[in-house]
Amino acid sequence: MNIFEIYLKKILTLIKKNQKKLDLKETNNFKGVSLELPPSNIDSDLSSNISMILAKLNKKDPNKLSLNIMDLLKKNITDFKKVEIAGPGFININLSDKALISIINKIFKEDKSFGSYKTKYSYNIEFVSANPTGPMHVGHSRGAIYGDVLSNLLKFNGNKVIKEYYINDYGNQINNFVKSVFLRIREIKYNESFVNEKELYPGDYIIEIAKKILSKSKLKFNSLKDNYNFLTKESLKYSMEMIKSDLKKLGISHDSFISEKSIVNSKTVIKAINQLKRSNYVEEGFLEPPKGIKNEDWKKTKRLIFKSTLFGDDTNRALQKNDGSWTYFANDLAYHFNKVSRNYDRLINILGADHTGYIKRIEGAVKALSKNKQILHCKVCQLVKLYKDGSPFKMSKRSGDFISVNDLLNEVNKDSIRFMMLNRSNDVELEFDFDKVLEKSKDNPVFYVQYCHARIQSIFRTIDFKSKKNKQAKIGDINFNKYEKEILKKVFEWPKIIKIASNKYEPHRIPFYLYELATLFHSYWSKGNEDDKFKFIKKGNIDKSKLLMMQLVLIVLQNGMKILNVSLPNKM
Repeated sequence: MNIFEIYLKKILTLIKKNQKKLDLKETNNFKGVSLELPPSNIDSDLSSNISMILAKLNKKDPNKLSLNIMDLLKKNITDFKKVEIAGPGFININLSDKALISIINKIFKEDKSFGSYKTKYSYNIEFVSANPTGPMHVGHSRGAIYGDVLSNLLKFNGNKVIKEYYINDYGNQINNFVKSVFLRIREIKYNESFVNEKELYPGDYIIEIAKKILSKSKLKFNSLKDNYNFLTKESLKYSMEMIKSDLKKLGISHDSFISEKSIVNSKTVIKAINQLKRSNYVEEGFLEPPKGIKNEDWKKTKRLIFKSTLFGDDTNRALQKNDGSWTYFANDLAYHFNKVSRNYDRLINILGADHTGYIKRIEGAVKALSKNKQILHCKVCQLVKLYKDGSPFKMSKRSGDFISVNDLLNEVNKDSIRFMMLNRSNDVELEFDFDKVLEKSKDNPVFYVQYCHARIQSIFRTIDFKSKKNKQAKIGDINFNKYEKEILKKVFEWPKIIKIASNKYEPHRIPFYLYELATLFHSYWSKGNEDDKFKFIKKGNIDKSKLLMMQLVLIVLQNGMKILNVSLPNKM
């Protein structure tokens, strides 16, 4: 239930109906007309710029038009108790007590679905998709949490969401990974020195994988060639178990795992390229040398090329290497052909910061493969910078050349990581400050939101109030003071936040909003320490307005934190 949409629709319908009376020639274009919360220093529930927009469109005096619209609203919309002009072209509105009661009771009725706007699309959201050559690192965790929360958000709205992981289990990195495991096995079993070549994986986790394989196999491991298939299967199995375990610790599970190797072996690459050939998106030709490489150093080789410049890319892209084998992009193109064939309504890829230049070609490929029937949206998660004591913080790197999710979880809990990884928009770098995350203060957003929930539950325990059994508001129950009204208006904004976050794929808006709501509540609580008239409990009693306000805050906190998959303790 989005009251901003409900009342804006009523206002626009009324104006359209009274077009002649208002002497308006143009009322078909309401672009830019909004209904918002007014600034906190304004004692109104809603504010609209409608007079300003229509005055410009119809070349009218905004003040005069505001007077006429104000009069129209007063006479025709009974839910509006007071309508006033606020500046040139703006109108402020106060809702009647009856309207407030109706809204509150609808929120109580919707309860766990409050904020949801029902849509029934099918989504495939691919995220993490880290190379299965080692544990997840801190950078992966940001994209993992972003993808998981976005999935929860879209599910909250009634959509069907498949959370997918693309396993890059094909190519040179797998050869080097398996070789690393083989050499560690030789080191353990035959006391041979591990030669740390540049392309190998030196992390201690390789030793752990080697030990697991040795504990369940009696093979002699005399040569890599003879044991390659077995080692590949076992190494990838243990590596993926490690990754899944890390994800589980972060509260994340995927619905689908797709293997790159299976895509290649099923000849999907050929099928995808043949389809693109038929649509004239693939040609055989020559590419220009990459930037920084001189012509004389560049081997001019005829190969299959995807015409990605037709989709805004800065150059066409090779589908074959010099030796004729498929490029990584060709395999990825085939994987997305597989996605397209599964007929989702929406495709979303969550990418790392180093994949920004990859977006145009893969989005173009999906348009070409689906004949413009499907669109792929790529969202990039920028880097995470760790800080402690005001300085960059470098944790142990027993995993090799990166900081693992396990390292991070040894410092802070899953709830703090999930909340703080969404503390900024995904497209900007994020500073993860350990001192702030461990504080029990306003500077720690996750603590402040959790403490808001615990504080309300504590009040309810003190007065033995059963919130679930008392969800009904009546005329006479409400006598909201200015602080309670501010909190109430913030609660009413929740469905709007959900809609914007869903449509823009911006789940960071949810923790932002929850923190703002919690801040309003804690600020109001503090007023009781300054003035007895604002104390919540007086002589063991509490007024109905406060109870209603706290019940509404609980509904929003519980719905919001469920989307984030962050716990809400009843006691802190």
